[in-house]
Amino acid sequence: MDLNKVIYTVVEVVLGVSCCLGNLLVILALWTSKSIRLPTFCLIASLAVADFLVGCVAVPMAVLVDGRLKTSIHTCLFISCLVTLLPLVSVLSLLAIAVDRYLRVHIPLRYSKMVKQKHPCLVVAGCWIVAIPLSFAPMFGWYNKEKSSKSFNSSCQFINVIPMSYLVYFNFFLCTLTPLLVMIVLYSCVFNNIRRNLREKPGNGAQKQSQNDLRKEKKLSASLSLILALFAMSWLPLHIMNCIEYFDGQRAVSDTAFYIGIVLTHVNSAVNPLVYAFRIPKIKKASLKICQRYILRSPENPGSQT
Repeated sequence: MDLNKVIYTVVEVVLGVSCCLGNLLVILALWTSKSIRLPTFCLIASLAVADFLVGCVAVPMAVLVDGRLKTSIHTCLFISCLVTLLPLVSVLSLLAIAVDRYLRVHIPLRYSKMVKQKHPCLVVAGCWIVAIPLSFAPMFGWYNKEKSSKSFNSSCQFINVIPMSYLVYFNFFLCTLTPLLVMIVLYSCVFNNIRRNLREKPGNGAQKQSQNDLRKEKKLSASLSLILALFAMSWLPLHIMNCIEYFDGQRAVSDTAFYIGIVLTHVNSAVNPLVYAFRIPKIKKASLKICQRYILRSPENPGSQT
């Protein structure tokens, strides 16, 4: 076996385990602390579920569609589409979080009356429902018919069934780059609005409380925008390489570079739980409680010994 494939497989196994453990802890932390009932944290939970599934589904599938699995063309196509599903769910969840932050800052009074507990659940369901047909578009005819029919007497390979035109024009330009640009605009508006309101001198107690709420909102929005920045830095290299490969001709990018790009996308799902744990107090507190109770086996409220 090629040394690059061996190293790639080992790294993917480590990342897959990290994604599963880290994001499972975040999901449990949100569930046990009941923060999942809050709109923003419900959307964060959806993102954590997508990252968890990256570890236990997308990573193994990505390794299999690297020429290690012999299947029919339609099975290979289904697995390849499944690999593209979870990143798209992540993009849509990030977009929903950005819209939620924007509405919360710009229309806080109407937001508290308008957004009920069921609304975030509907948004989460919408993210998954919209992502499925977009990700499985190649199964409806947008796949490499000629290339796959010639080379499919051996093993399943992602690039043999998924065309670069789909990855560049549809998956990147439409489903990734456009939402990222929208999110950048939304977070820019959020921070400008918060900074403008914080410049106002507080008068009575209600205004001081409002300013404290704005500072908390600024901190949470900064943490969520960091998650967005990490997503962009992790995914843009692979998409840029796909563009180079598509517009400059085949074999313009080495296999090693592609392996690094794929690994970076999975690193993103493994790093997100660290951002949640260290930057968002509610998740940090709940995660520490779970670790103390179930991993360290220490009592939650130890009494003093006499």
